[in-house]
Amino acid sequence: METMTATIKRTTAETTAPVTETRRERATRYLLAGLRLALGWVFLWAFLDKLFGLGLATEAKNAWLDGGSPTKGFLSFGATGPFQDFYQGIAGAAWADWLFMIGLAAIGTALILGIGVRVAAAAGGLLLVMMWTAVLPPENNPFMDDHLIYAAVLAVLALVNAGDTWGLGRMWARLPIVQRYGWLR
Repeated sequence: METMTATIKRTTAETTAPVTETRRERATRYLLAGLRLALGWVFLWAFLDKLFGLGLATEAKNAWLDGGSPTKGFLSFGATGPFQDFYQGIAGAAWADWLFMIGLAAIGTALILGIGVRVAAAAGGLLLVMMWTAVLPPENNPFMDDHLIYAAVLAVLALVNAGDTWGLGRMWARLPIVQRYGWLR
């Protein structure tokens, strides 16, 4: 068994022979790239709205740049359920605001660019599950809501290298550090 695995050549984008892609496979690839871009925008928009107070979810007077807290309002007054005390305890903490905002910006940017999609998907999935636990049970369903669906979609995007289509994923994958540590893909 050891001799067999030792003789297998590792393939990369440069050494793999071109494979004919069916229309269905191409459509799936483009659909997943579109989902990646859409979810990237969801995260990036949340960051921009909270940073500048663009008036949709965050009023101008509550913008982070004007001294508002991106976590205080929701976690203080919106958190419900079994984790309510935990979330109310971190509401408005500077470290929580910074982690939340850096997370939104980094996840959104990585997804839009198609780089580090696996890391972005893991971080985004964690953030989304935490947001889900902040409002248990969900308002319109015993347990399921859009946060869990988005987290599942992020997992799919990471599994299929969705950053390669309409993104910089292929170039990113050629970086030596990414080749060495595949989880950075």
